[in-house]
Amino acid sequence: MSIDTVILEIDAEISRLEQARTLVAGSQSRTTTASPKKPAKRKVSTAARKKMADAQRRRWAAARKAAKPALAKAEEKAAAPAKKRKLSAATRKRIADAAKKRWAAVRAAKAEKVAPVKKPAAKPKKAPAKKAAAVKKAAPKKAPTAKAKKSASEKTTTATAEVAAS
Repeated sequence: MSIDTVILEIDAEISRLEQARTLVAGSQSRTTTASPKKPAKRKVSTAARKKMADAQRRRWAAARKAAKPALAKAEEKAAAPAKKRKLSAATRKRIADAAKKRWAAVRAAKAEKVAPVKKPAAKPKKAPAKKAAAVKKAAPKKAPTAKAKKSASEKTTTATAEVAAS
């Protein structure tokens, strides 16, 4: 087999496949573009419509009859007002007395509460650093006076000791 014959066979095969493709594609396009048919409307004759309407009227009448007894019972219950319960005078008095007693206890508890205790006056704050330094300076001044007194008493003791020694 020569190359030329192989090429011719391939070309023939290609042309056959293209024809088959166009046939298949053509049939698909026809089916997809065709719109589906709407179902035909059902036609009902006037006699049949009359029969249906009469049957529906009978059903409605039966439903109304069944509902009437239920409505009548509900109306009877609604018409008869429920009896209100009443408290006797003695019971009302007992309840009022109990409420008065509870409120009296609340008021007494409020009266027992002592007014909040006032805080004692705050202690004076320490003097600022400048004043503290001034106080410290004053303290040494007092100390020499105390030493002077001691030195005077020491002088007397030393003087008596000298007299005793001589």
